[in-house]
Amino acid sequence: MTGCNHRRTGDHPNPPQERTRVVAASLSDIRLLLKVRSLPKSSDSRRIFIAGGTGYIGTALIPILLERGHRVRVLMRPGSKAQMPAACEVVSGNALDANSYRRLIRPEDTFIHLVGVPHPSPAKAAEFRAIDLVSAREAISACAELAVHHFIYLSVAHPAPMMKDYIAVRVECEQMIEKRHLNSTILRPWYVLGPGHRWPYALLPFYKVAEWLPFTRGGALRLGLVTLDQLILALVEAVESPAQGIRIVAVPEIRLARLHLSREAARKTA
Repeated sequence: MTGCNHRRTGDHPNPPQERTRVVAASLSDIRLLLKVRSLPKSSDSRRIFIAGGTGYIGTALIPILLERGHRVRVLMRPGSKAQMPAACEVVSGNALDANSYRRLIRPEDTFIHLVGVPHPSPAKAAEFRAIDLVSAREAISACAELAVHHFIYLSVAHPAPMMKDYIAVRVECEQMIEKRHLNSTILRPWYVLGPGHRWPYALLPFYKVAEWLPFTRGGALRLGLVTLDQLILALVEAVESPAQGIRIVAVPEIRLARLHLSREAARKTA
């Protein structure tokens, strides 16, 4: 589960805690970029359309896709002030209405859906259905009608003992993907560790014990923690190794994405 931080009206434009987060995020981005540059590149440059590219995951993913040589088009709300890398193409549209961007999608595209309510919590059940569900339904419908090459959906690990409404919406979206017969990769992280999202590091010793015990191992692996770097590399791997049918990428596979990406790129260039 992921989110982003909002600034209150009247706050100093760069309070100390925000400057700290920005520096941490910048260092994390640099480390990830260095990791990616050490990997062999795929010989296939893909055209990618991203909905939800201005959030926690999208802003980390886009520079990496560009570094890998892919062409990136990002959907943004009219009037949005989010800053995107100069090398990507920004297009205007409403993620809740596919008619506002349908003409911009091509059948050969890889469509990545990252739209979601920031800071998910049990109190936001209505927002999950109004934003997460509607945006995914619109994207799935448009991509199915256009026979888009590959659809990548960021879901969530399930079943789980909490966040029932959040999970229910994503399960419903996965079912829509299946019914529309889209070639799709569905990623199922639980909590993504990264700048501003580090408190669960304290739980890692408990996870290690739970993964070791036979009667808790399955749940601990399914609901395990992944880093932002691991998730970004898993998304890149999904782009460069498009699914035929539906492929589910759970937490253990997300953690191994760097290895899979390196092996697949080496195989393609051999």
